[in-house]
Amino acid sequence: MKRCCVIALSCHVLLLLSLSPSLHGGDEDKAVLVHYMPWYSSKPVSGRWGWHWTMNHFNPDRVSNNGQREVASHDYPLIGLYDSNDPHALECHVLLMKFAGIGGVVIDWYGIEDFRDYAAIHRNTQHLIKYIKKAELLFAICYEDQTVKHMVEGKHLEKQKDNVHGKKVLKWIDNNWFGDDAYMKVDGRPVLLVFGPQYFKRKHWRHIMSGLSTRPLLYGLPHLSQKVGANGSFGWPPVSSGREVVPAVWQQYLRQLYARGVTEEMVIAVAFPGFHDIYKDAGLHDSIGYIDNQEGKTFIKTLELAWKSNSQLIQIATWNDYGEGTVIEPTRAFKYQYLEVIQKHTKTCSKAASLFSRDDLRLPVILYKLKKKHMKNSVAMKDLKKVSTLLFSSKCDEARAILQQYVAESGEQSDTVDVDKLHR
Repeated sequence: MKRCCVIALSCHVLLLLSLSPSLHGGDEDKAVLVHYMPWYSSKPVSGRWGWHWTMNHFNPDRVSNNGQREVASHDYPLIGLYDSNDPHALECHVLLMKFAGIGGVVIDWYGIEDFRDYAAIHRNTQHLIKYIKKAELLFAICYEDQTVKHMVEGKHLEKQKDNVHGKKVLKWIDNNWFGDDAYMKVDGRPVLLVFGPQYFKRKHWRHIMSGLSTRPLLYGLPHLSQKVGANGSFGWPPVSSGREVVPAVWQQYLRQLYARGVTEEMVIAVAFPGFHDIYKDAGLHDSIGYIDNQEGKTFIKTLELAWKSNSQLIQIATWNDYGEGTVIEPTRAFKYQYLEVIQKHTKTCSKAASLFSRDDLRLPVILYKLKKKHMKNSVAMKDLKKVSTLLFSSKCDEARAILQQYVAESGEQSDTVDVDKLHR
Protein backbone atom coordinates (compact mmCIF):
# COMPACT_ATOMS: atom_id res chain seq x y z
CA MET A 1 0.00 0.00 0.00
CA LYS A 2 1.39 3.37 -0.98
CA ARG A 3 2.31 5.76 1.82
CA CYS A 4 0.54 9.14 1.56
CA CYS A 5 2.03 12.23 3.17
CA VAL A 6 1.79 15.99 3.06
CA ILE A 7 5.00 17.64 1.89
CA ALA A 8 5.34 21.31 2.78
CA LEU A 9 6.78 22.91 -0.33
CA SER A 10 6.98 26.44 -1.60
CA CYS A 11 4.46 27.96 -3.96
CA HIS A 12 7.08 27.58 -6.68
CA VAL A 13 6.89 23.80 -6.73
CA LEU A 14 3.70 22.15 -5.71
CA LEU A 15 1.25 24.57 -4.07
CA LEU A 16 0.08 21.87 -1.66
CA LEU A 17 -2.51 23.89 0.21
CA SER A 18 -4.90 22.91 2.97
CA LEU A 19 -7.36 21.93 0.28
CA SER A 20 -4.98 19.14 -0.73
CA PRO A 21 -4.25 17.21 2.48
CA SER A 22 -2.45 14.21 0.99
CA LEU A 23 -0.39 13.06 -1.94
CA HIS A 24 -1.60 10.41 -4.34
CA GLY A 25 1.45 9.50 -6.38
CA GLY A 26 0.83 11.30 -9.65
CA ASP A 27 3.21 13.59 -11.50
CA GLU A 28 1.63 16.57 -9.76
CA ASP A 29 3.04 15.26 -6.47
CA LYS A 30 6.68 15.16 -7.52
CA ALA A 31 9.08 17.65 -5.97
CA VAL A 32 12.59 18.06 -7.38
CA LEU A 33 15.38 18.87 -4.95
CA VAL A 34 19.05 19.44 -5.65
CA HIS A 35 22.03 18.52 -3.47
CA TYR A 36 24.28 21.57 -3.06
CA MET A 37 27.93 21.93 -1.96
CA PRO A 38 28.58 25.32 -0.27
CA TRP A 39 32.33 24.84 0.10
CA TYR A 40 34.10 26.80 -2.66
CA SER A 41 36.49 29.71 -2.10
CA SER A 42 37.88 31.90 -4.87
CA LYS A 43 40.80 34.31 -4.80
CA PRO A 44 38.80 37.28 -6.18
CA VAL A 45 36.24 36.99 -3.35
CA SER A 46 37.98 35.29 -0.42
CA GLY A 47 41.59 36.10 -1.23
CA ARG A 48 42.64 32.53 -1.95
CA TRP A 49 41.66 29.47 -3.94
CA GLY A 50 40.01 26.97 -1.60
CA TRP A 51 40.84 23.29 -1.31
CA HIS A 52 37.84 22.15 -3.34
CA TRP A 53 39.14 24.03 -6.38
CA THR A 54 42.77 22.94 -5.84
CA MET A 55 42.87 19.74 -3.72
CA ASN A 56 46.42 20.88 -2.92
CA HIS A 57 47.45 19.85 -6.42
CA PHE A 58 45.90 22.12 -9.06
CA ASN A 59 46.69 25.81 -9.43
CA PRO A 60 43.80 28.00 -10.66
CA ASP A 61 46.22 30.85 -11.28
CA ARG A 62 47.39 28.88 -14.30
CA VAL A 63 45.15 29.74 -17.23
CA SER A 64 45.03 27.77 -20.48
CA ASN A 65 44.66 29.22 -23.97
CA ASN A 66 40.91 28.62 -23.86
CA GLY A 67 40.62 30.84 -20.78
CA GLN A 68 39.99 28.04 -18.29
CA ARG A 69 41.82 27.98 -15.01
CA GLU A 70 43.51 24.81 -13.81
CA VAL A 71 41.01 23.20 -11.46
CA ALA A 72 40.33 20.02 -9.49
CA SER A 73 37.59 18.82 -11.81
CA HIS A 74 36.88 17.35 -15.21
CA ASP A 75 34.08 19.94 -15.50
CA TYR A 76 34.22 23.73 -15.59
CA PRO A 77 31.50 26.15 -14.42
CA LEU A 78 29.94 28.28 -17.13
CA ILE A 79 30.28 31.30 -14.82
CA GLY A 80 33.90 30.47 -14.03
CA LEU A 81 35.35 29.47 -10.67
CA TYR A 82 33.11 31.04 -8.04
CA ASP A 83 32.95 31.56 -4.30
CA SER A 84 30.22 30.02 -2.15
CA ASN A 85 30.05 33.22 -0.08
CA ASP A 86 29.65 35.48 -3.12
CA PRO A 87 26.12 36.95 -3.18
CA HIS A 88 26.25 37.23 -6.98
CA ALA A 89 27.00 33.51 -7.36
CA LEU A 90 24.32 32.52 -4.83
CA GLU A 91 21.80 34.72 -6.58
CA CYS A 92 22.69 33.18 -9.94
CA HIS A 93 22.36 29.63 -8.62
CA VAL A 94 18.98 29.98 -6.90
CA LEU A 95 17.50 31.83 -9.90
CA LEU A 96 18.68 29.04 -12.20
CA MET A 97 17.01 26.54 -9.87
CA LYS A 98 13.80 28.56 -9.73
CA PHE A 99 13.58 28.85 -13.51
CA ALA A 100 14.30 25.13 -13.99
CA GLY A 101 11.48 24.17 -11.64
CA ILE A 102 13.68 22.90 -8.82
CA GLY A 103 11.75 23.41 -5.60
CA GLY A 104 14.21 22.72 -2.83
CA VAL A 105 17.91 22.68 -1.96
CA VAL A 106 19.49 19.96 0.18
CA ILE A 107 22.60 21.61 1.61
CA ASP A 108 25.65 19.49 2.40
CA TRP A 109 26.52 20.70 5.91
CA TYR A 110 29.46 20.01 8.21
CA GLY A 111 28.21 21.35 11.52
CA ILE A 112 28.96 24.38 13.67
CA GLU A 113 32.55 23.81 14.79
CA ASP A 114 35.55 25.90 13.72
CA PHE A 115 37.60 22.98 12.38
CA ARG A 116 39.07 22.64 8.89
CA ASP A 117 36.66 24.55 6.65
CA TYR A 118 33.53 23.63 8.60
CA ALA A 119 32.96 27.16 9.94
CA ALA A 120 33.18 28.62 6.42
CA ILE A 121 30.73 26.00 5.12
CA HIS A 122 28.37 26.88 7.97
CA ARG A 123 28.62 30.60 7.16
CA ASN A 124 28.07 29.93 3.45
CA THR A 125 25.07 27.74 4.25
CA GLN A 126 23.42 30.52 6.23
CA HIS A 127 24.14 32.97 3.40
CA LEU A 128 22.73 30.57 0.80
CA ILE A 129 19.52 30.05 2.78
CA LYS A 130 18.76 33.77 2.57
CA TYR A 131 18.77 33.52 -1.23
CA ILE A 132 16.85 30.24 -1.24
CA LYS A 133 14.06 31.92 0.70
CA LYS A 134 14.19 34.99 -1.52
CA ALA A 135 13.57 32.73 -4.52
CA GLU A 136 10.66 31.07 -2.65
CA LEU A 137 12.39 27.68 -2.59
CA LEU A 138 12.71 25.31 0.35
CA PHE A 139 15.81 23.92 2.01
CA ALA A 140 16.83 20.89 4.00
CA ILE A 141 20.11 19.82 5.58
CA CYS A 142 22.28 16.82 4.75
CA TYR A 143 24.49 16.46 7.82
CA GLU A 144 27.94 14.94 7.36
CA ASP A 145 28.43 13.03 10.62
CA GLN A 146 31.85 11.88 9.39
CA THR A 147 32.95 15.29 10.73
CA VAL A 148 32.85 13.84 14.24
CA LYS A 149 35.44 11.21 13.31
CA HIS A 150 37.70 13.86 11.76
CA MET A 151 37.42 16.13 14.79
CA VAL A 152 38.22 13.27 17.17
CA GLU A 153 41.23 12.23 15.08
CA GLY A 154 42.35 15.86 14.86
CA LYS A 155 42.17 16.28 18.65
CA HIS A 156 39.51 18.97 18.25
CA LEU A 157 36.92 16.84 20.05
CA GLU A 158 37.36 14.33 22.85
CA LYS A 159 36.05 10.88 21.95
CA GLN A 160 34.00 10.61 25.13
CA LYS A 161 32.18 13.82 24.22
CA ASP A 162 31.04 12.75 20.76
CA ASN A 163 27.48 12.11 21.95
CA VAL A 164 27.34 15.52 23.62
CA HIS A 165 28.60 17.10 20.43
CA GLY A 166 25.99 15.31 18.32
CA LYS A 167 23.21 16.44 20.61
CA LYS A 168 24.55 20.02 20.45
CA VAL A 169 24.55 19.97 16.63
CA LEU A 170 21.00 18.60 16.36
CA LYS A 171 19.79 21.09 18.95
CA TRP A 172 21.31 23.93 16.92
CA ILE A 173 19.48 22.76 13.79
CA ASP A 174 16.29 22.40 15.81
CA ASN A 175 16.54 25.91 17.24
CA ASN A 176 17.56 27.63 14.02
CA TRP A 177 16.18 25.73 11.03
CA PHE A 178 13.61 23.04 11.73
CA GLY A 179 10.96 25.58 12.67
CA ASP A 180 11.57 27.77 9.63
CA ASP A 181 8.62 27.95 7.25
CA ALA A 182 11.07 27.38 4.39
CA TYR A 183 12.46 24.17 5.91
CA MET A 184 11.22 21.08 4.07
CA LYS A 185 8.77 18.99 6.07
CA VAL A 186 6.82 15.76 5.53
CA ASP A 187 3.66 15.37 7.60
CA GLY A 188 4.78 18.37 9.61
CA ARG A 189 8.16 16.81 10.47
CA PRO A 190 11.43 18.28 9.17
CA VAL A 191 13.43 16.20 6.71
CA LEU A 192 17.03 15.54 7.80
CA LEU A 193 19.44 13.67 5.53
CA VAL A 194 22.68 12.24 6.88
CA PHE A 195 25.41 11.24 4.46
CA GLY A 196 25.85 7.75 5.82
CA PRO A 197 25.48 7.82 8.75
CA GLN A 198 29.23 7.21 8.87
CA TYR A 199 29.89 7.77 12.58
CA PHE A 200 26.85 7.71 14.85
CA LYS A 201 25.16 4.34 15.46
CA ARG A 202 21.52 3.55 16.22
CA LYS A 203 21.96 4.12 19.97
CA HIS A 204 23.62 7.48 19.33
CA TRP A 205 20.77 8.73 17.15
CA ARG A 206 18.19 7.84 19.79
CA HIS A 207 20.12 9.94 22.29
CA ILE A 208 21.05 12.96 20.16
CA MET A 209 17.51 13.37 18.76
CA SER A 210 15.85 13.15 22.18
CA GLY A 211 14.65 16.44 23.58
CA LEU A 212 14.21 18.19 20.24
CA SER A 213 11.12 20.37 19.89
CA THR A 214 10.33 18.55 16.64
CA ARG A 215 11.72 15.09 15.93
CA PRO A 216 12.94 15.03 12.31
CA LEU A 217 12.47 12.30 9.75
CA LEU A 218 15.94 10.82 9.35
CA TYR A 219 17.12 9.64 5.92
CA GLY A 220 20.39 7.78 5.30
CA LEU A 221 22.11 6.03 2.42
CA PRO A 222 20.32 2.81 1.36
CA HIS A 223 22.94 0.39 2.72
CA LEU A 224 23.13 2.15 6.10
CA SER A 225 19.71 3.63 6.81
CA GLN A 226 18.09 0.54 8.34
CA LYS A 227 21.13 -0.20 10.50
CA VAL A 228 20.67 3.08 12.37
CA GLY A 229 16.89 2.97 12.48
CA ALA A 230 16.37 5.81 10.02
CA ASN A 231 12.87 6.60 8.76
CA GLY A 232 13.96 6.32 5.16
CA SER A 233 16.79 6.36 2.66
CA PHE A 234 17.98 8.49 -0.23
CA GLY A 235 19.64 7.24 -3.39
CA TRP A 236 23.11 8.21 -4.59
CA PRO A 237 25.33 7.31 -7.58
CA PRO A 238 26.24 3.68 -6.71
CA VAL A 239 30.00 3.81 -7.18
CA SER A 240 32.59 1.85 -5.20
CA SER A 241 35.94 0.06 -5.49
CA GLY A 242 37.08 2.24 -8.38
CA ARG A 243 35.14 0.25 -10.97
CA GLU A 244 33.00 1.51 -13.81
CA VAL A 245 29.30 1.05 -13.15
CA VAL A 246 27.55 0.25 -16.41
CA PRO A 247 23.94 1.32 -17.10
CA ALA A 248 22.48 -2.13 -16.43
CA VAL A 249 24.01 -2.11 -12.94
CA TRP A 250 22.99 1.38 -11.87
CA GLN A 251 19.49 0.85 -13.28
CA GLN A 252 19.15 -2.32 -11.22
CA TYR A 253 20.33 -0.42 -8.13
CA LEU A 254 17.63 2.21 -8.71
CA ARG A 255 14.87 -0.33 -9.31
CA GLN A 256 15.73 -2.17 -6.11
CA LEU A 257 15.80 1.12 -4.19
CA TYR A 258 12.38 2.16 -5.47
CA ALA A 259 10.95 -1.27 -4.67
CA ARG A 260 11.91 -0.61 -1.04
CA GLY A 261 9.89 2.57 -1.18
CA VAL A 262 6.75 0.59 -1.99
CA THR A 263 6.83 -1.86 0.92
CA GLU A 264 9.54 -1.04 3.44
CA GLU A 265 10.40 2.59 4.01
CA MET A 266 10.24 6.15 2.74
CA VAL A 267 12.63 6.70 -0.16
CA ILE A 268 13.97 9.86 -1.72
CA ALA A 269 14.60 9.05 -5.38
CA VAL A 270 17.80 10.17 -7.11
CA ALA A 271 18.82 11.46 -10.51
CA PHE A 272 22.44 11.96 -11.47
CA PRO A 273 24.38 12.94 -14.61
CA GLY A 274 27.20 10.44 -14.09
CA PHE A 275 30.24 10.15 -11.84
CA HIS A 276 33.81 11.06 -12.81
CA ASP A 277 35.95 12.03 -9.84
CA ILE A 278 39.31 13.79 -9.92
CA TYR A 279 40.79 12.16 -6.80
CA LYS A 280 43.39 10.00 -8.53
CA ASP A 281 44.56 12.87 -10.74
CA ALA A 282 44.86 15.04 -7.64
CA GLY A 283 47.04 12.42 -5.92
CA LEU A 284 44.61 11.97 -3.02
CA HIS A 285 43.63 8.32 -3.48
CA ASP A 286 42.27 5.97 -6.10
CA SER A 287 39.12 6.86 -7.97
CA ILE A 288 35.90 5.87 -6.20
CA GLY A 289 34.42 4.71 -9.48
CA TYR A 290 32.99 5.86 -12.77
CA ILE A 291 29.56 6.27 -14.37
CA ASP A 292 29.59 7.47 -17.97
CA ASN A 293 27.39 10.51 -18.60
CA GLN A 294 26.55 9.12 -22.06
CA GLU A 295 26.44 12.72 -23.36
CA GLY A 296 23.51 13.51 -21.08
CA LYS A 297 21.54 10.27 -21.51
CA THR A 298 22.42 9.03 -18.01
CA PHE A 299 20.72 12.01 -16.43
CA ILE A 300 17.66 11.69 -18.63
CA LYS A 301 17.27 8.00 -17.74
CA THR A 302 17.84 8.41 -13.99
CA LEU A 303 15.35 11.27 -13.87
CA GLU A 304 12.79 9.24 -15.82
CA LEU A 305 13.17 6.30 -13.42
CA ALA A 306 12.82 8.63 -10.44
CA TRP A 307 9.73 10.20 -11.96
CA LYS A 308 8.10 6.80 -12.45
CA SER A 309 8.87 5.68 -8.90
CA ASN A 310 6.50 6.05 -5.94
CA SER A 311 8.87 8.57 -4.37
CA GLN A 312 7.40 12.03 -4.05
CA LEU A 313 10.81 13.60 -3.43
CA ILE A 314 13.50 13.43 -6.10
CA GLN A 315 17.00 14.57 -5.19
CA ILE A 316 19.46 15.46 -7.92
CA ALA A 317 23.01 14.45 -7.05
CA THR A 318 24.39 17.02 -7.41
CA TRP A 319 24.25 20.70 -8.30
CA ASN A 320 27.97 21.30 -8.01
CA ASP A 321 30.23 18.57 -6.68
CA TYR A 322 33.03 19.27 -9.16
CA GLY A 323 35.47 16.93 -7.44
CA GLU A 324 33.24 13.94 -8.13
CA GLY A 325 31.88 15.02 -11.50
CA THR A 326 28.19 14.96 -10.61
CA VAL A 327 27.46 18.52 -11.73
CA ILE A 328 24.18 19.63 -13.29
CA GLU A 329 24.61 23.40 -13.00
CA PRO A 330 25.60 25.04 -16.33
CA THR A 331 29.12 24.09 -17.38
CA ARG A 332 31.16 24.92 -20.45
CA ALA A 333 30.69 21.40 -21.78
CA PHE A 334 26.97 20.88 -21.14
CA LYS A 335 25.73 24.49 -20.96
CA TYR A 336 22.06 24.42 -19.82
CA GLN A 337 21.32 20.89 -21.00
CA TYR A 338 20.56 19.37 -17.60
CA LEU A 339 18.42 22.27 -16.44
CA GLU A 340 16.40 22.09 -19.65
CA VAL A 341 15.69 18.41 -18.95
CA ILE A 342 14.52 19.25 -15.44
CA GLN A 343 12.40 22.12 -16.73
CA LYS A 344 10.68 19.79 -19.18
CA HIS A 345 9.66 17.46 -16.34
CA THR A 346 8.67 20.06 -13.76
CA LYS A 347 6.39 21.87 -16.18
CA THR A 348 4.04 18.89 -15.84
CA CYS A 349 3.62 19.31 -12.07
CA SER A 350 4.03 23.01 -11.34
CA LYS A 351 2.09 25.95 -12.71
CA ALA A 352 4.84 28.24 -11.44
CA ALA A 353 7.53 26.29 -13.29
CA SER A 354 5.55 26.53 -16.52
CA LEU A 355 6.03 30.30 -16.44
CA PHE A 356 9.67 29.96 -17.48
CA SER A 357 11.23 29.09 -20.83
CA ARG A 358 14.57 27.68 -21.96
CA ASP A 359 15.66 31.22 -22.81
CA ASP A 360 14.88 32.37 -19.27
CA LEU A 361 17.52 29.94 -17.98
CA ARG A 362 20.19 32.12 -19.64
CA LEU A 363 19.26 35.27 -17.75
CA PRO A 364 20.82 34.57 -14.31
CA VAL A 365 24.18 33.72 -15.92
CA ILE A 366 24.14 36.87 -18.07
CA LEU A 367 23.28 38.91 -14.97
CA TYR A 368 26.13 37.34 -13.00
CA LYS A 369 28.65 38.04 -15.74
CA LEU A 370 27.53 41.62 -16.23
CA LYS A 371 27.69 42.27 -12.50
CA LYS A 372 31.27 41.02 -12.43
CA LYS A 373 32.12 43.25 -15.39
CA HIS A 374 30.49 46.41 -14.02
CA MET A 375 31.22 46.05 -10.30
CA LYS A 376 32.85 49.51 -10.16
CA ASN A 377 30.16 51.21 -12.27
CA SER A 378 27.51 52.48 -9.85
CA VAL A 379 25.04 53.39 -12.59
CA ALA A 380 25.26 49.97 -14.21
CA MET A 381 25.06 48.17 -10.88
CA LYS A 382 21.88 50.09 -10.04
CA ASP A 383 20.33 48.87 -13.30
CA LEU A 384 21.53 45.33 -12.68
CA LYS A 385 20.13 45.38 -9.15
CA LYS A 386 16.79 46.22 -10.76
CA VAL A 387 17.23 43.22 -13.07
CA SER A 388 17.81 41.03 -10.03
CA THR A 389 14.57 42.25 -8.45
CA LEU A 390 12.68 41.59 -11.68
CA LEU A 391 14.04 38.04 -11.96
CA PHE A 392 13.14 37.17 -8.38
CA SER A 393 9.67 38.50 -9.19
CA SER A 394 9.53 36.24 -12.29
CA LYS A 395 9.37 39.25 -14.63
CA CYS A 396 11.81 37.77 -17.11
CA ASP A 397 10.80 39.77 -20.17
CA GLU A 398 11.38 43.08 -18.41
CA ALA A 399 14.71 41.85 -17.06
CA ARG A 400 15.74 40.55 -20.48
CA ALA A 401 15.21 43.96 -22.11
CA ILE A 402 17.66 45.62 -19.71
CA LEU A 403 20.21 42.83 -20.01
CA GLN A 404 20.10 42.85 -23.79
CA GLN A 405 20.92 46.54 -23.78
CA TYR A 406 24.06 45.96 -21.71
CA VAL A 407 25.12 42.93 -23.74
CA ALA A 408 24.69 44.90 -26.98
CA GLU A 409 26.74 47.79 -25.63
CA SER A 410 29.52 45.44 -24.57
CA GLY A 411 29.66 43.85 -28.02
CA GLU A 412 29.93 40.38 -26.48
CA GLN A 413 27.85 37.24 -26.88
CA SER A 414 25.65 36.74 -23.82
CA ASP A 415 26.58 33.07 -23.42
CA THR A 416 30.33 33.56 -23.80
CA VAL A 417 31.28 36.51 -21.56
CA ASP A 418 34.46 35.22 -19.91
CA VAL A 419 34.21 35.90 -16.18
CA ASP A 420 37.70 34.55 -15.54
CA LYS A 421 39.14 37.17 -17.90
CA LEU A 422 37.26 39.84 -15.98
CA HIS A 423 38.91 38.63 -12.78
CA ARG A 424 42.43 38.90 -14.16
